[in-house]
Amino acid sequence: MGVTELGYVVFGVSDLAEWREFATSLLGLEAVMEPGEPNRLYLRSDYHHHRIVLEQDGRDDLSAAGLRVAGVEEFAAMQANLRAAGIHFEQGSPELIRQRRVLDLIILKDPADNPIEIFHGPLIQPHLPFHPGRRMHSHFLTGGGVGHMILRNAGLDAMYRFYRGLGMRGGVEYKIAAPGGNSAEVLFMHCNDRDHTVAFGPPGSKSVNHLMLEVTNIDDVFMTHDLMQASKYPVMISLGKHANDHMFSFYVQSPSGWLVEVGYGGRPATHQSEYYERDTYGHVFSAQMGPGMSIDK
Repeated sequence: MGVTELGYVVFGVSDLAEWREFATSLLGLEAVMEPGEPNRLYLRSDYHHHRIVLEQDGRDDLSAAGLRVAGVEEFAAMQANLRAAGIHFEQGSPELIRQRRVLDLIILKDPADNPIEIFHGPLIQPHLPFHPGRRMHSHFLTGGGVGHMILRNAGLDAMYRFYRGLGMRGGVEYKIAAPGGNSAEVLFMHCNDRDHTVAFGPPGSKSVNHLMLEVTNIDDVFMTHDLMQASKYPVMISLGKHANDHMFSFYVQSPSGWLVEVGYGGRPATHQSEYYERDTYGHVFSAQMGPGMSIDK
């Protein structure tokens, strides 16, 4: 009855027009505006009506992480489990359900107050093949959901218990040397074959640290990297390869300040615990990286 993927993400943003240009001309996503929704932009990366929603409200942060369950029975079982665990949730309003283009959803928060929506039945549009916002060598890999995110952390034990209760599994995959002989630990949780769906590292002020989008051709990582380097958006973490999920990627600062990771070649989840002390190579932090912007490394 556990969640099956990170089906969609919703962000509040300050400048919808700037985000549209960033998402389409640089990242290669498809942008759709629906009639009667002038302050909302839907971003597509496959046959789903949307994988990312942008709402102009000035938050510049996560408004919802949409975690999918398989169907009606699993949706009911999830609610029963949440009640048994004493976790408060609310039913989604008919208007919110319509906006999300799903059959049903509930709203809750994790221990760090990150906004979560659990849903089933997304709208799929096979009559509208994904049309990238710019030329691409390949497409986005979405078989395990939109991608992954690092979220705000309220203690690794609390985050583990909450997401384990949603049916995810995982553990600490990085122990990084820190000043004073201590180590910083990063927790990764997965719900399908993607190495991780959510992760939790050093605490940050925003709910979202970064969103990862995976492509199916390494040329698209380099192409996107070149486009970003020629733009006003700084590359905050250089090209490199993660030791845990084997993702070859880089990180760029989005118009909202948090980071977008563009990657290729992530390996499937091992379903066995192991940890690392550093990445395989690269992923050098920019001097512009400030407090609270550390990532899964």
